[in-house]
Formats: sequence, C-alpha cells, structure tokens
Amino acid sequence: MEIYNSAGLLNKKVSSYKENGMMVGFVPTMGALHKGHLSLLDYCISENDISVTSIFVNPTQFNDPDDLKKYPRNLDRDLDLLSQNKCDIAFCPDEKEIYPEPDTRVFDLGMLGDTMEALHRPGHFNGVAQVVTRLFDIVDPDRVYFGIKDFQQVAIVRKVVRDLGYKISIVVCPIVREKDGLAMSSRNVLLDPVQRMIATSISKMLFEAQSLAPVKTVEWIKNHVISVLNCQPQMKVEYFEIVDEDTLMPVNDFRKPAVGCIAVKLGKVRLIDNIYFSL
Repeated sequence: MEIYNSAGLLNKKVSSYKENGMMVGFVPTMGALHKGHLSLLDYCISENDISVTSIFVNPTQFNDPDDLKKYPRNLDRDLDLLSQNKCDIAFCPDEKEIYPEPDTRVFDLGMLGDTMEALHRPGHFNGVAQVVTRLFDIVDPDRVYFGIKDFQQVAIVRKVVRDLGYKISIVVCPIVREKDGLAMSSRNVLLDPVQRMIATSISKMLFEAQSLAPVKTVEWIKNHVISVLNCQPQMKVEYFEIVDEDTLMPVNDFRKPAVGCIAVKLGKVRLIDNIYFSL
C-alpha cells in the first residue's frame, strides 16, 4: 500500500492510473476505522482497478469544538487495517493540505439541508460539502463509496455531485451492525461498558418500528420509539423522523418506501441510525 500526505502527488499518481484506462474507487473516512469502513473498502476493491481511502478528520463539519477534540484518532492502527485489507493507496493529509486557505464556500443544499441533522448541527453539511468536493478534486475518482447509516449525508453528497457536474458514481452500501444490532460507528469506542449495553436499544426500537408499520400509524410509531428510548438511562432522543427517501420530508403513511432516521445522545456520545420501511 502506498501512503500519500500531499494532494498534488496523489493527484498525479491517480492521473497516471486513469490515463492507462484504470477505474479508481474512493472511500472517504475520518479514520477510527471499523468493519463498516472495511466493508466499503471491500466493495471498492471489487468494483475498481485502484482503491483509494482517505483519513482526514474534517474540522469544518464540526459545530461543537469539544466533539472535534474528542473524535477518536489512531492513524497507525488505521493504516495497518487498510494495508491488511489490500487498499492500494491511503491519503492522510493535514488540514493545510485540504484547506490551503480558509474555505468560505456556502452550498445551496435546498430542503435536504433544512431538516434532521441540519437542525441539530448547524453548518455540519456545508462542511461536509466543502471537504468532499476538495477530496473529489484531489482524488478524481470514478466511484465513491458511502455507508447508508449517514442517510442524510448521502442524499446531500448526491445533490452536490449533481449540482456541480461531477462525473462520479455514488455507491451506497448497507449498514454494518454488531452482533447485538448496534450500528457500527467510530463513536462507539467512546461509550463506557454500561452505555454500550444501553445503546443496543436504538436498533431494537428501529426494528420494532419496522415490524409495527403494517398495523400502526407513522405518528404512533414515532411517539412510541421516542418514549421508550427516552426512558433508558442517560439517553435522550434528538429526533426520530420517518421521511421520504428522496426528499427527506416527513411522511404521513407508509404507502411509499420511507426511512426512519434517528439521532440519540447517550451521555455525551451522539449516535445515529436508520431503517427502511417498505410495505
């Protein structure tokens, strides 16, 4: 595996591969890699000639400086995992490499940027748009791989790609869960043993909500999930919305496929998850 810190050198290397007709796949990450990330890499390797994975904790998408400070980092371990899993290129830039000058761009995210995560993390998705466009310009991939756990983020990245005319295919991959159902996340390592056990109630309630869809209303299911989770120790639901999978607008029934998206604070750790509803 080759490791690059320089955007210019990486771009030249990838360009040489593409000039020879090779397809380049890209997995953008913020490190603290787990099996969910590695599953994205597996898809990337299987569908492309060259696989690139970036490790960069992007400061512009954190509206809480304390959250940025606490975000788990272990670059040596991450690089070992990428090498063991046959990644071709790891891109590990510092902040000045991604943002040589302050990024003042403001993106029009439309309705996608006015709901759920956006209401609780002001500026977050503008920061996501800033970093993914910088990475796309540097790596120039043919395909980019994202996990569906970050459902709203995927919708926004797709919009940015369309709006700016990038010739990139966005490949969305399934949620990878622990054996007890908890969605894999880099933030899971911040949970203490008691919180880790409590956290399983999130996916349990989502699966219960899915099973209730044929017999209960959207409003009843939302209230039920929020009520049960808010009774768990240290847990507070920030939102649970059942939305149209394309517009992210709330739905009133299950006549069309919908997605239940949830964000929960467990102590000081923020966790997200989602589940599909399709009758």
